[in-house]
Amino acid sequence: MLDGKALGARVKELREKNSITQNQIAEYLKVDQSHISKLENGQRQLSMLLVEKLSRLFGLPVESLLEERDSCEHIPFAMRAQQLNPEDLELLAAINQIALNLKDMQKLAGNR
Repeated sequence: MLDGKALGARVKELREKNSITQNQIAEYLKVDQSHISKLENGQRQLSMLLVEKLSRLFGLPVESLLEERDSCEHIPFAMRAQQLNPEDLELLAAINQIALNLKDMQKLAGNR
């Protein structure tokens, strides 16, 4: 399991890969932007609720977000992230959760 500093670095890496600002993430998580900055610098911890929200947003199982080695490829955004508002991020997270559930169901069915 990642320590606070490594988790913050992982969140920052995923955020930057998807061209999302700290402010956009903060609005999506309903926290102050300084909370995200401190998280990314390893000065602040995340609650499990926020970890779950981030994992859905980035299309990763919670375990994959928290593990030392990323064993799962995240689902990339296919749109201009600069124009996304918190509601858009909520919708993306819901769609990503559906995609993750489908992937899990396919594994259980032996299709993958």
